Amino acid sequence: MNASVQRPIDRWFHSYSGDHQNETNQLIHVFAVPAILWSVVAFMWCIPVFGTLFKSGVWAALAMFATWMFYNRLSRPIGYGMLVVFFTMGCLCRLLEQSVGLQNLLYIAIAVFVLAWIAQFIGHKIEGKKPSFFTDLIYLLIGPIWVLSKFYRKMGWKY
Repeated sequence: MNASVQRPIDRWFHSYSGDHQNETNQLIHVFAVPAILWSVVAFMWCIPVFGTLFKSGVWAALAMFATWMFYNRLSRPIGYGMLVVFFTMGCLCRLLEQSVGLQNLLYIAIAVFVLAWIAQFIGHKIEGKKPSFFTDLIYLLIGPIWVLSKFYRKMGWKY
């Protein structure tokens, strides 16, 4: 492996990119991966909280924090970016919960999840390669930061 792929995050991105060479598949991922991430956050947001100490969203907050710690260990700049992403997703969940109710938030999350995964599998059909997570489930965590890294590169930011 060359010197540019020494950090763990670079190795993850190098491997993930190998399954995502087709421009159409990459474009689908730019939209579908964040949609899937948001829908998973929304699912966790809807998990009931018993008692009066916590409100809905606590499970999502805990999961986002744990995931953020993983990202932050891989790369501080990516960690900061994902902190913004998770905060925005949490705000969107709270806003939707207040606007349409928790049950409808769940229904919206289900619809987004299904549609985004359909798009993902169409993208991989076009690519002619199976999704990376079939090789290793950790790629379910790598996808969102791979998309974020594309944004960083476009902005000229280092990760």
